[in-house]
Amino acid sequence: MPHRVVVLLLAPVVGFDAAIAPMLFGSAEDDAGEGLYDVITCGLDRQPVPGTSGFDVVPAAGPEALATADTVVIPGTRYPEARTQGVLPDRLREALASVRPGTRMVSICTGAFVLAAAGLLDGRRATTHWKFAADLQRMHPLVDVDENVLFVDEGDVLTSAGLAAGIDLCLHLIRADHGVQVANRVARHCVVPPWREGGQAQFIDHQIPVADDASTAAIRQWALRHLDGELTVELLARRAHMSPRTFNRRFREETGQAPGVWIRQRRLDLARELLETRDLGIDEVARLSGLGTAGNLRHHLRRGVGMSPARYRRVYQGA
Repeated sequence: MPHRVVVLLLAPVVGFDAAIAPMLFGSAEDDAGEGLYDVITCGLDRQPVPGTSGFDVVPAAGPEALATADTVVIPGTRYPEARTQGVLPDRLREALASVRPGTRMVSICTGAFVLAAAGLLDGRRATTHWKFAADLQRMHPLVDVDENVLFVDEGDVLTSAGLAAGIDLCLHLIRADHGVQVANRVARHCVVPPWREGGQAQFIDHQIPVADDASTAAIRQWALRHLDGELTVELLARRAHMSPRTFNRRFREETGQAPGVWIRQRRLDLARELLETRDLGIDEVARLSGLGTAGNLRHHLRRGVGMSPARYRRVYQGA
């Protein structure tokens, strides 16, 4: 059976956010054109759910759908109790209690306030729209709120930053579930990039704007074309005409990651794409992706996706 995604609409729901998961997961297909996800919207009842942008959304099901979910997505919302008091009313708490153990829980934008009020983010790293990150941290001090990133993957609980960052998170989930090729097809269909450079920090208001020539964006693009070469912080800083300390600080501000972590992730992404699309030896995949040796590739792939290169290839090439 296709993986079932249930999108829980809570009034007043952010209409843009509510459409992201049905659009992206609903567009994911295998090579034969068969849908890979079964997506349904639900509410706390079947009545139209008021939106924040002048229209209501009619859910396809009531709260009983939550018990059938493999993944639950909570779009952005101004649900009063969660947003202003940090608690859940009994009606919503009972609905969430019907979710089966092991179900993947996902929030988009301010949907994170609902997950936090349910206690699902305690002791975890999470994100939300940068404008409301301080409120989330204040109401839920046990949550490690990171306002700089586009999304946070904590395994069975994932959160995205504001609005369009929900697209980045859904593509990340599709990529994790079905590989780079499927996620790229969905991105092309939706006319969005398969993954975006940088983090939410680049959209936060700053008192003194950073000049374009002081950004690390250009050097990140250069690094993507040279993943098979040496990419030390010193080398990248020199090419960016910055000191290593300044480069490292600005890189973190713009991407939410240290340069080494970002480069390793991009190399792993390239290795996954090569394993999916080309019949190269493991040593050659490691060399072309900049991971160096087959042993290093095995280590990072197991750490990142829990598979050996050979198993990853069998799963995502459909052999």
